[in-house]
Amino acid sequence: MSEKKPIASPALFKQISDWFMTLPHCQVLGFKFGDAHYGSMTVCLPFKDELIGNPATRVIHGGVVTSLVDSTSAGAIYTMLTELEAIATLDLRLDYLRPAKPDFPIYCTAECYKLTKQIAFTRATAYQDDINDPIAYSVGTFMRNSAREVVS
Repeated sequence: MSEKKPIASPALFKQISDWFMTLPHCQVLGFKFGDAHYGSMTVCLPFKDELIGNPATRVIHGGVVTSLVDSTSAGAIYTMLTELEAIATLDLRLDYLRPAKPDFPIYCTAECYKLTKQIAFTRATAYQDDINDPIAYSVGTFMRNSAREVVS
């Protein structure tokens, strides 16, 4: 197994991850920061009754899983940056493979596998007990701070 590379700018990432966890949607959903290293981040979503999409099955709503994946994917990008910049989701595709088990947390591990001057490319896995038994897989593309490029 290869050694994990450190975050590009630990001070910047701490600032971003602290801010991220105070965002209203992150607080309402209950996101908990897990782990991060260069190019990767993990976030935990504790089970809460308020997040159930189908009361008959007690399964977490798919939109909540989408928010977890989108937010974690964006966070993985910040592990690679050395300066503060805005990031916007351009495209996020999720393949739901199975429903989450009720009453258990959901984790998301996201990886930024390609970072260009304008676009970041990510992939993510949402899972519960075992990352090899995923709830969903995702690929995403994110725009990097295009406003800085336009303003002269």
